[in-house]
Amino acid sequence: MIGSGTLVNMAAIVAGAGLGLMARGGLPERIRRTTLQGIGLAVIFVGISGTLVQMLRVEGDILQSQQTMLMILSLVIGSLVGAALNLEQRLENLGGMLQRLFRANGQNSTFVEGFVSATILYCVGAMAILGALEDGLTGNATTLYAKSILDGTVAIFFTATLGSGVFLSALSVGLYQGAITLMAQTLQPYMSDALISQLSLVGSVLITGIGLNFLLEKKIAIGNLLPAVFVPVLFAVFQSFWPF
Repeated sequence: MIGSGTLVNMAAIVAGAGLGLMARGGLPERIRRTTLQGIGLAVIFVGISGTLVQMLRVEGDILQSQQTMLMILSLVIGSLVGAALNLEQRLENLGGMLQRLFRANGQNSTFVEGFVSATILYCVGAMAILGALEDGLTGNATTLYAKSILDGTVAIFFTATLGSGVFLSALSVGLYQGAITLMAQTLQPYMSDALISQLSLVGSVLITGIGLNFLLEKKIAIGNLLPAVFVPVLFAVFQSFWPF
């Protein structure tokens, strides 16, 4: 059934978050911190591997890079747009509003961080884009089923360290992947293999930034960089009218 991949993905996140919430009270601070750093390290390598897969190609015996300038331009243009719109703050405000709406108690001090970080991690990346497109175009949700296992596992540790905001990231996944799946038929004429590769490249770079935030406890405004993912789409549209 078309859309089943996203539904399973949402259920896996909720189930993982539930397990993480049960473990939250029993985890000493040192374990929470170490777990968070471990997740950060894993996410960094997921992002780096995705970036390298899209950037590197072998020609004969020579390893060459590709799409480097597009990646740089996407990040620069995306950061300018995101900073102008103040998307990072808007995401945080949304998390705060949802926290008040659901009357989260004072123990969930990291509610907003959990919601924003989990939402970005789950939604920005090759598996979310490709899996939702594949589900919508062919009805094959295998990629999203695999993503569900990963997301559910990560949700356990995210919730154990960051709190119940991770639950609401399931709604973000449902809206984001569900929209891509529903629009897949409309987007099909425009989604070339090259464009999908470019979207995956930029998304993987942003995932690396998320991992750095967790590992080094520094603040990279990933929310403000989100428009970078859509720059390759604009580039593809421009190129269709003015090929070069």
